[in-house]
Amino acid sequence: MQAEQIKQMIEAGLPGCQAQVFGDDGQHFDAIVVSDAFEGKAMLQQHRLVYGTLDGKVEDGSIHALALKTYTPDAWAKAQ
Repeated sequence: MQAEQIKQMIEAGLPGCQAQVFGDDGQHFDAIVVSDAFEGKAMLQQHRLVYGTLDGKVEDGSIHALALKTYTPDAWAKAQ
């Protein structure tokens, strides 16, 4: 699994989001995801939304580890 594949899966599963995915060993990744879909949701709910876009790749071991940072657009603007 490559970082670009994960980025595409997240962006397809959360239309309108912006995802950045980093990782070059094929199993361990870091991702930043900015989406309106996170508005009013707790961090755990946000992360579940992202994991839901990955078509079971975490559960089947294709992605060994994914460190997530999720933001609403407003929170992302403030973090910059």
